[in-house]
Amino acid sequence: MRPGPYRHELIRVSVVEATRMGGQLIADALKRSRNRFDARAVIGDCSDTLLELLNQEPDVAVISVQLRDGPFTGLEILRQLCASRRKTAAVALLDSDERTLVMDAFRAGARGVFCRDHCLQGLPKCIRRVHEGQIWVSNSELEFLITFIANARPTQLIETGSMSLLTPGEVEVARLVAEALPNQEIALKLGVNEHTVRNYVFRIFEKLGLSNRVELALYALSRPGAVQTTLDPGQNYQALQRSSGPVRG
Repeated sequence: MRPGPYRHELIRVSVVEATRMGGQLIADALKRSRNRFDARAVIGDCSDTLLELLNQEPDVAVISVQLRDGPFTGLEILRQLCASRRKTAAVALLDSDERTLVMDAFRAGARGVFCRDHCLQGLPKCIRRVHEGQIWVSNSELEFLITFIANARPTQLIETGSMSLLTPGEVEVARLVAEALPNQEIALKLGVNEHTVRNYVFRIFEKLGLSNRVELALYALSRPGAVQTTLDPGQNYQALQRSSGPVRG
């Protein structure tokens, strides 16, 4: 029997919004949800907000792409938070699911995207899934990623390090991540705990110069043989779809 919602571990969440009222409304809604969230609003300019996130080091940061500094300053915070190599997982809060914006959010290091057009009641599940090491993306947003992979040439993908930098254990974890398995399933397959898997994933990202699981999947698909997977590209992203957010048509 799976544990009830109140038995989950406490997740510390920082909500980065353009206005204090907007951030506080979301933080209060998260606290009232059937989840154990310690949520707080973070308001300030780009540099102050980043500094506060680095000092707080929350488990998950929900970052609005549009902040008071400008319409896309949230993406810069995402990039810098990712570059800091902290263990905070980021969710990009979008005003629309426009294709370019979704892709830019993932490129900046987001592990999930949540559009304001969607019911806010889905945000707690998004946060918890991202905290568990999964990718959160809607069906339409997933189509953007699949189209990008289908049309991308290897030269368009980010320059990365060599797989020879990885230990045998890291190669095995990389293979399972590229097959879109969440950390919990990887831990069961390898006979280790989720914390160990999470540490492996962070080391893989650091060695290969990657930011998130989507980039690792792209890396594997663009370099046949670099990470041997048992799935073809279509199957891979069907699996990614299953391990991410709910499918919304």
